[in-house]
Amino acid sequence: MSIVTKVPNIIVEPPGPIARKIVEMDKHYLATVTKSEPLAVERAQGEKVWDVDGNLFLDFASGVSVMNIGHCHPAVVKAVQEQAAKVMHFAGTDYYYDVQSQLVKRLAQIAPGPSEKKVFLSNSGAESIEAAMKIARWSTGRKQYIAFIGAFHGRTMGALSLTCSKRVQRARYFPTVPGVTHIPYANCYRCPYHQEYPSCGLWCAKILDEVYLDALVPPDEVAALFMEPVQGEGGYIVPPKEFLPEIAKICRKYGILTVDDEVQAGMGRSGKMWAIEHFGVEPDVTCMAKSLGSGMPIAATVFNKDLDWKSPGAHSNTYGGNCVACAASMATLDVIEKEKVVQQAARKGEMMRKRLEEIKQRFEKVGDVRGLGMMRALVFVEDRNSKTPAFKLRNEVGELAFKKGLILLGCGKSGIRLIPPLTIAEENLDGGMDILEECIAKAVGGKK
Repeated sequence: MSIVTKVPNIIVEPPGPIARKIVEMDKHYLATVTKSEPLAVERAQGEKVWDVDGNLFLDFASGVSVMNIGHCHPAVVKAVQEQAAKVMHFAGTDYYYDVQSQLVKRLAQIAPGPSEKKVFLSNSGAESIEAAMKIARWSTGRKQYIAFIGAFHGRTMGALSLTCSKRVQRARYFPTVPGVTHIPYANCYRCPYHQEYPSCGLWCAKILDEVYLDALVPPDEVAALFMEPVQGEGGYIVPPKEFLPEIAKICRKYGILTVDDEVQAGMGRSGKMWAIEHFGVEPDVTCMAKSLGSGMPIAATVFNKDLDWKSPGAHSNTYGGNCVACAASMATLDVIEKEKVVQQAARKGEMMRKRLEEIKQRFEKVGDVRGLGMMRALVFVEDRNSKTPAFKLRNEVGELAFKKGLILLGCGKSGIRLIPPLTIAEENLDGGMDILEECIAKAVGGKK
């Protein structure tokens, strides 16, 4: 069998016959989900993904930012195999094993900020958020929360109460957990206050103190404010550099805890280990998941040690800190360190930024490009004056890219997120950007 070097390499128009059968069976038996393309994966390695019909795709989605060090990294595969051969599960919530202890020590040491930390392990980003909600209530005695419009923190009922990204995610679930107040996020492209930065005086942050905590929410009843340093599902929105420090200052003034959701933006994705580091803020609680286990289900809630539950059993779970998942996480952190993955993300992210700016200059239908590191997005609009979201155009670009073998994901109202593995070969990164530009050109019909 010859070795295929061209990436991507489409030999059967996707979805092929085998993939179509899988898609139909999936539709028949699996509950309604959010699948975006009829891609039936057989295997993956690095930034390469093969489907069941033999097509080779280039991955610019990374399992929704889960595979930051690439698919099936040999070091992670080895760690999982070795651990699975010894013991797969023994309830780390009730007993002890070294790999869990080593992992929580490591996470406490690398979490943002110098304060001494403690760690709670769980299985997903939503679970890490749930733990943060309980930590905040338990440690402060307060019952309310603040979150941002555009935020995505998960779909479990507690996390969903904080989520405010798409109405379909909340529809027919009322009432969610009470006591959550949502305020607009700092979105300079579509400012909710119709002001201009920096002449706005950072009103999007100051309004928290001057309006919400003055007239709506008693500050001494607010346990925590939840934030994504870069809003993910909401559109890869990067706030002005002063926004999060001002928000943190207001929270400290009233004893409100700050919870940093790094589930999508963390683990080097932004060009720093944690996206919050771009803003110089030390959160009280940090939530991490996705790339923490390189595909194994593991999440962590890392918090200042003084916030720890004082009563055993106040919070727990069964699978949190599963030993195989812990082994995968330790191996992932080793790879990030040894292969200088964060530095790779910063360098390649700058390459992506330059290409996206060039694409924006070429096509008037691209209204905005944004992001940090290798967490990038472009936004399609009907025209740049109205900024009306161009949903159909965004979807057409995604479909064209899929047919050419480039895996993409949408975000926000009419955006496409570009989140390839941080370890992607530079020639494949360039190749993927070429395909993206070709697809935009075809979708807009060559019009400026």
